[in-house]
Amino acid sequence: MARRSTRWLVPALLVLVWLAVGGGLGPFAGKLTEVSTNDQAAFLPETAESTRVLEVQKTFRQGDAQPVVVVWTSDDADVTPEQSAAATRALAALRGTPGVVGTPTPAIGSGDGRALQGVVQLSPELGGDLGDTLERIGAAVRVDGLKAQLAGPAATRADLSDAFAGIDGLLLVVALVTVLVILLAVYRSVLLPLVIILSAVFALGLACAVVYFLADRDVVRVDSQVQGILFILVIGAATDYALLLTARFREELATGADRFSAGRIALRRSIEPIAASAATVALGLLALLLSSLTNNRALGPVGAIGIACAALSAITFLPATLVLLGRAALWPARPRPSDAGARGLWGRVAALVDHRPRLVWVASVLPLVALALFAPQLSARGVPLEETFVNDAPSVAAQAALSEHFPGGSGQPAVIVAPAARAVAVVEKARAVDGVSSAAAVTASGRPGDDPKVVDGRVLVEATLRDAPDGDAAQDTVKRLRAALHAEDGVLVGGHSAQRYDTTEAAKQDTLLIVPVVLAIILLILIVLLRSLAMPVLLVATVVLNFLATLGVSTLVFTHLFGFTGSDASVPLYGFVFLVALGVDYNIFLMSRAREETARHGAREGVLRGLVTTGGVITSAGVVLAATFAALVVIPLAFLVQIAFIVAFGVLLDTLVVRSLLVPALVRDLGGRAWWPSHLGRRRVPRPSREPSPTRHR
Repeated sequence: MARRSTRWLVPALLVLVWLAVGGGLGPFAGKLTEVSTNDQAAFLPETAESTRVLEVQKTFRQGDAQPVVVVWTSDDADVTPEQSAAATRALAALRGTPGVVGTPTPAIGSGDGRALQGVVQLSPELGGDLGDTLERIGAAVRVDGLKAQLAGPAATRADLSDAFAGIDGLLLVVALVTVLVILLAVYRSVLLPLVIILSAVFALGLACAVVYFLADRDVVRVDSQVQGILFILVIGAATDYALLLTARFREELATGADRFSAGRIALRRSIEPIAASAATVALGLLALLLSSLTNNRALGPVGAIGIACAALSAITFLPATLVLLGRAALWPARPRPSDAGARGLWGRVAALVDHRPRLVWVASVLPLVALALFAPQLSARGVPLEETFVNDAPSVAAQAALSEHFPGGSGQPAVIVAPAARAVAVVEKARAVDGVSSAAAVTASGRPGDDPKVVDGRVLVEATLRDAPDGDAAQDTVKRLRAALHAEDGVLVGGHSAQRYDTTEAAKQDTLLIVPVVLAIILLILIVLLRSLAMPVLLVATVVLNFLATLGVSTLVFTHLFGFTGSDASVPLYGFVFLVALGVDYNIFLMSRAREETARHGAREGVLRGLVTTGGVITSAGVVLAATFAALVVIPLAFLVQIAFIVAFGVLLDTLVVRSLLVPALVRDLGGRAWWPSHLGRRRVPRPSREPSPTRHR
């Protein structure tokens, strides 16, 4: 009797612990914004030239200020002197108001006489008050007969904050509701989908609490982008792991096992692939610590923490809850035996793979290779401001108005650090560079033409570029500026355009470094899990092919369907880490089961039985993961929309083609050689007398 009570005690205690975790730590999902930062300057490469310029600007008390460019336009007439004077008075009146630092510039007229512009520097300490400050400025600079708009980094940052406003509400609700609907359709059960959702929510609450604790102590850095990816990653991974374990639990119940035996066997058979899958994704994310970009490094540990919490919930809370509920968890559905799929879709797929393996894998590889040929055409030099937001943003419209009447780089000049003794020569050289509209030294008085401001023997020169500061042309001008000015000792070129250029170049180097590291990590984990060398190499090759094919499709979709002219520099790297690390999960689920079946039935039957028994659950897991990443589109930013498409499409392609057809057909064609150097697939296995082959059911 005591032993029977103990069998109930352990799962009951686990559930109670997780209920306490969920109740106590769940609110931290909404508190992450308190410790997050969206200051893009904080995410620059630490050793980049533009970062060094920022450090020098701080000595001039410029580096921390956030400029907002006020632009006035007239639709039907030239700007009058009275309107120009009124605009200058409005700017001057802002001095000393809350949030404004320094003295705003006077209003400057455009060459066509139809617009004015002025620059107001804002305090970097505004944080959540930035939007209110911009509203006050917008109201204060109204001039009769002119339309006033706010552009520049501060205005863009406010629009980014608005875009992320629903990240801890709308994004979470959309993701959870989407997963719940899919699970209800898959299980045709009332209670089980809710249990799986609860498991994911508890994992997310724990992950957010750990991240909050570390971020509050400056151990990790979080921004809204990292926060959104964390939410999606935890929900998707926790649901995938839950699907694998519950499928095994149903199988054991179908054989007549009691709830305790079914839970014990399901956990024992699932814990190894779940642990291998979690290790693959977590270590792949931790490889981002090698990045020179701070936001990439921030995602690494935060994402790894999320994956660890998802796996912990899946192997503790979920099996404990299933044991307590027993068959009631599946109501009104009934558990099916493991070979039930042999009489359905996956039995027919297995039969096709069995009878025509070479035809199947060749027919799968050729389209993937054809799509992969488009991958090199993806431009990853960043997207211009007008494409950063997928909806209408005020700062985008303001920048367009500014560029229409003034040089494209107005308000966001290139910043040149130069020795004071060489200031005149540097200004002349900068003006001579193709793409530079004007250049002048920053003066102590703030008025053009006065003596330059000198700090520690250095001056700042501001060079206004002809092209928009976030476009490719501006980055090319930065390269020409550096080539022309680096001959002068001690000269550095920074500013907004230089920051984008340095970030792009750093992202390219990161990709070249991190991609091989991630592949090596995955390969080692697969070798340990599958006790083979040939099989891990085959699996890694297929997921890489899947990634390249996905990137090729994304190039066509982004250009011809979404209308993007390019992608953020980190999109290919993020897409690779997520898609390869997550994509190999499904091969882990498939081949760990195939290995188990191969030990019993031989190489041929092993892969076919593995395909039949895991086909439904892996497909469901792929659909769930694709749907959760697709939920990122509720945040109206091009970067997240592109990541959402790459991962969602790539996961579906991997699930429906690579894992369902390509990998099983290759393994079936190779036979026992696929498990080399292990002799697993070459053992003589006695033919079972009663257990039918999954391929014999049509």
